[in-house]
Amino acid sequence: MSETRCESCTMPIESGRYCQYCADESGRLHDFDETFARMVQFARRHDATISQSEAERRTFQFMSERPAWKDHPSVVAGVRDRAD
Repeated sequence: MSETRCESCTMPIESGRYCQYCADESGRLHDFDETFARMVQFARRHDATISQSEAERRTFQFMSERPAWKDHPSVVAGVRDRAD
C-alpha cells in the first residue's frame, strides 16, 4: 500500500495531494465548511460517546496538524478558541 497520505484527512492515496473524499474531480480541495462538517460527523460516528462540541474540538485539533488546513483562519481560530 502507498505511503502517501491525503494532506487533508490522512487517508492513504496513490498519487496527488488529496483523496477522492477531500477533493473534486480536478483535484481541487473541497471548501473548509464542507470538510469540517464531514470530519465532525466522522468523529462522532467513530466515538458515539462524545458531544458535538468535543467532536468539533477534536476536529479542529486534527485539522491544525494537516498541511491542507493548518494555516486556515477558521482552524487557527477554532484551536485557539477551544484550547483547554
